[in-house]
Amino acid sequence: MSALGGVVRSGVGRKRVQTLVMVLTTMTAVTACLLAAGLLLASRGPFDRAFGAQHGAHLALRFDGTEVDAAQLAATAHVQGVTATAGPYPAVTLHPTVGSDAFLPAGDPLPATTLVGRPIDGPLDDLRVTEGHWLTGPGQVVLPDGNSPLTLGDRMAFPGLPGHPSLTVVGLAASVTGSADGWVSPAEIPALTAHGTVPDQQMLYRFADAGSATQLDADRAAVAAALPAGAVTAADSYLDARQSADKTSATFVPFLVAFGVLGLCMSVLVIGVVVSGAVAAGRRRIGILKSLGFTPAQVVRAYLGTALIPAGVGAVLGVLFGNALAIPLMGVTDKALNSVSTGIPVWLDLVVPLGTLAAVAGTALVPALRAGRLSTVEALTVGRGAQTGTTGRAVQQVLACWPLPRALSLGLGRPFARPGRALTVAAAVTLGTVGVTFGVGLGISLDGVQQGISQDNAGAVIILPGIPAPGSKPKVVTAAGLTRAAALISAQPGTGAWFSTTTDRLDLAGHTGQAQVVAYQGDSSFGELQLVSGSWFQAPGEAVAPSSFLSANGVRVGDTVTLAEGGRTARVRIVGEVLSLHDELLTDRSSLAPLDLDYLAGMTQFDIALKPGTDQASYADALSRALAPYGMAAIPNQEPPSVVVLSMDTLALLLTLMLVAVAGLGVLNTVLLDTRERVHDLGVLKSLGMAPQQTVAMVLTSVSVSGLAAGLVGVPIGIALHDAVLPAMARAAGTDVPGVDLAVYHAPELIPLLLGGLVLAALGALAPATWAARTRTATALRTE
Repeated sequence: MSALGGVVRSGVGRKRVQTLVMVLTTMTAVTACLLAAGLLLASRGPFDRAFGAQHGAHLALRFDGTEVDAAQLAATAHVQGVTATAGPYPAVTLHPTVGSDAFLPAGDPLPATTLVGRPIDGPLDDLRVTEGHWLTGPGQVVLPDGNSPLTLGDRMAFPGLPGHPSLTVVGLAASVTGSADGWVSPAEIPALTAHGTVPDQQMLYRFADAGSATQLDADRAAVAAALPAGAVTAADSYLDARQSADKTSATFVPFLVAFGVLGLCMSVLVIGVVVSGAVAAGRRRIGILKSLGFTPAQVVRAYLGTALIPAGVGAVLGVLFGNALAIPLMGVTDKALNSVSTGIPVWLDLVVPLGTLAAVAGTALVPALRAGRLSTVEALTVGRGAQTGTTGRAVQQVLACWPLPRALSLGLGRPFARPGRALTVAAAVTLGTVGVTFGVGLGISLDGVQQGISQDNAGAVIILPGIPAPGSKPKVVTAAGLTRAAALISAQPGTGAWFSTTTDRLDLAGHTGQAQVVAYQGDSSFGELQLVSGSWFQAPGEAVAPSSFLSANGVRVGDTVTLAEGGRTARVRIVGEVLSLHDELLTDRSSLAPLDLDYLAGMTQFDIALKPGTDQASYADALSRALAPYGMAAIPNQEPPSVVVLSMDTLALLLTLMLVAVAGLGVLNTVLLDTRERVHDLGVLKSLGMAPQQTVAMVLTSVSVSGLAAGLVGVPIGIALHDAVLPAMARAAGTDVPGVDLAVYHAPELIPLLLGGLVLAALGALAPATWAARTRTATALRTE
């Protein structure tokens, strides 16, 4: 056993480059598989996991502070069906403005904000601080992560309150059910309460039966029955948060599965190439071992050990790197999914490396058994190299007649001399090209989808409902005020175009419940949503809708639906399907004229496009001053990028780089093995006058055919994978993909991708080519 151990150690230590390649290959494969599997597990049931970890509440109820007291609210803990409560917490709804901000001008109005005074944890709804810290003193506020225009260090002011108080953002936190728009110390609430008013009270509840909306309605009614009539002013259900989180997490699954399968296939392929090459390159050494008395079984064990030792080191390093990278990556994913994760599970840390080592052993066993059966004389006679076959010599003779430099013709003929290795290089590069094509297309499509979704707020400047003018108290916005606002917007210098949208809920004839309808007025051309099919509405009586509305109501493009209100009806024909995550019908306001609606002014939003060269902030400030008498304010539209899209882009980029790294290692090992087998031939060529630059060109040319073929094969496969995965992600999100976001492969993208296989093959072969060029002629000639 000591002799066998010495052979194994010698085999590992003597072939340092090959050992390093095997370590890096196994490490990258384990890291990629760990991340893909860990992220896939994290995307399954994220809400339920976070709900349990943060002791989420089934219902968050708001109560009128003038109708109930703390004792009455505490008594609701004994209502039948209630299993846990938290609170009461004082709550106020305010209209703050920007106190100071790195991007928004001071004094700009912010959306209506509900602040709750409470501790960070409690019996229910533990808050998870994601940035900054929790409240440590007066004048501080913690805001929901990813759901506020302000960030750490910014200030929000309350000019309408006595003393004009302000709060500094000291932290961002996540509530699994989004129980408030911000959190302050309970001692801060009196300073945020207007004279003569009483803060509301918030209570959080868990119930024995809360699996459906019907059960939660019964639970809410039971709590309300224990209090004075009208005490409950608002109710937020955990089911809404769960539905949103589950829909988001479902979009992650298709592309994680695609990357995971690609990574697994490539890892197995490259590991097989590395291990098989290690055994095949040692045939002469096999003969020497057998001549010294080693049995076939000992030879098999020796070569298995030579493969498993570096693979074991790589597996351990892969587990360490995988867990280290999982910390920031899962943090991004948790933010997108509003979830919590504890990193990669321990069982996955064991299964993935053990599975990888099993793959290494299985791959090494076949050539190792072949080596064990090889006779001593045959092994010593054949030696390390393999002779060029008849086909290879014939191709070389043909290429010699071509008007090419001899170094290039020698390189082009090499794949035909060893077609098995050429196919190995092509397979590795093909998988890498598939990953790059898929990743690039996915990134372009996701950016396009993000831009399409952001068309919900298309204006460079917007006027949101419910936001008063800076420094003024909220006013009731009237229909006359809206008319005057439209005139002021049209007359404001710098206005390019504008439209308004008013949201209302109307009866849909033939269906139970109501439909949310968005009525447009003005020039909506710059706010048109991306079309999945059909066209945008152009005339009265036409409408568009997203996939979720069409499927929920059993209609399709071309059908006519009837809207009803107060005994009056209006028929609209659906002329297009649009990209939107909202379940609503969109039409021109004139289409709803037969309903004679009394539009709610407080539900109207204006979107304004500016003329070129108009300063966004200055325009918004000037328009706000003009709108102040009518209780409205204009704000610059600075919609933050989607956390979901940002996290997907990050994951796709990292996983694509890993696929490229594994493919490059496969090419490097194959070319290195081939170059070392031909070292004597290289010495002959150098002695005949081949320069180092010509040697590099010859080696790189030897992989060019495989690289070009891989590009021609891999790019169409990557496009097909993209065209299958992106619609699956969209369906999980409850929508379809517009053709413009699906057909993203055009000449500027395709040409580099097609040449990418050649570039990837050349990068993988560069190190062996450089080694071959630096090898001295005398050394090469003396090497067998």
